Amino acid sequence: MRLRRLTVLISGTGSNLQALIDACHSGRLSVEISSVISNRAGAAGLYRAARSGIASSVLPHTAFNSREAFDTALAELVDRSAPDLIVLAGFMRILGEAFVNRFAGRVINLHPSLLPLYRGTQTHQQVIDAGDAQHGASVHFVTAELDGGPVISQVRIPVLPGDDAARLAARLAPQEHRLIVATVELLARHTVECRGQAVLVDHVTLDNPLRLQTDGSLCP
Repeated sequence: MRLRRLTVLISGTGSNLQALIDACHSGRLSVEISSVISNRAGAAGLYRAARSGIASSVLPHTAFNSREAFDTALAELVDRSAPDLIVLAGFMRILGEAFVNRFAGRVINLHPSLLPLYRGTQTHQQVIDAGDAQHGASVHFVTAELDGGPVISQVRIPVLPGDDAARLAARLAPQEHRLIVATVELLARHTVECRGQAVLVDHVTLDNPLRLQTDGSLCP
């Protein structure tokens, strides 16, 4: 998949959106963020989009009687900006099968765990409770299975003595920013495909997710 236009879906602060905006402004990403969509009217990420002159929309999920009705309206809104790629960057809604199938292979999600570990929410606390030595984040293709799509890339950080969920989340956040930028850069510069549970980069199947390096690159 070669891409030029992104639609970014957010629900909150938009810090990962800001990382993408900054990478576009610096020239690292040769893509256009064509639209930002939030399901929450007060999301701070909307102000980040406005400051950068990016068109944004609010589609409150509370205005719909069912998840399916929201997904249908969201799909129609996404289609208006004709994106090559949809990036879920802190979008706190589960997308249904109809939406996912409509944009199959064109939706990625940033998830704060080393998938397949700890799908869903409260991942930082789950890592603490399990006594894990490592935590991290993953970018994966979105499928109908919650956080179950094939993983493209990951970043790892150590769990330090005295860490609680808040400290762990705060230390992971900058690495999430680096990971989402590096992954979108990969998709912009290479042919990256989702085939079932496999990820192909330039027609070669990845044996394992790519790892974020200290220089910001992705390597096997």
